[in-house]
Amino acid sequence: MIYLVFGLLALGALAMLAGWLRNRRLKRQLERGEIAELPSVSQVEDMECCGQHEVCEKDSLLAALSREIEYYNDEELDRFRGRSGSDYSEEECEEFREVFYTMRDDEVAGWVRSLQLRSLELPDDVKDEVLMVVGERRQ
Repeated sequence: MIYLVFGLLALGALAMLAGWLRNRRLKRQLERGEIAELPSVSQVEDMECCGQHEVCEKDSLLAALSREIEYYNDEELDRFRGRSGSDYSEEECEEFREVFYTMRDDEVAGWVRSLQLRSLELPDDVKDEVLMVVGERRQ
C-alpha cells in the first residue's frame, strides 16, 4: 500500500515538473518572438452531444445548465413574461405553437431552456406537445 502512495506522489511530481518545463519553454519562445502569444484553452462547440455527461446538455430542459439566452425568432413572446401556464388564451397558445412547429426537433430543448431563462412559462396546452417531442428525441 505504501508503494502505491509513493508511486502516485512520484507521478504527481513528474506531471508538475513536465508542466513547469512546458510553461518555461513557451515563455522563452514568446520572448524570442517565435510565437505571438501563449496558447490558450479553447472550447469547441459541437453540434453533437459530447457524451461526457449522463444527461446531454443539448437535450436537457434544465435552465441551470446554460445561462446564455438564445432567441429562436420568438422575441415577441417576451411580453408573456411572468404569466402562469394556465393563463393563456387560445390565440396566445397559437403564438407559442407557431414558433414550436417552425423549429427543428433538435432545437426544442434549447428553446425551452431559453424560455425558462427569460421567465416564460409554456401554456399548458402546448407543454404536453413540447415534452412529447423532447422525449422522442431522447429515445
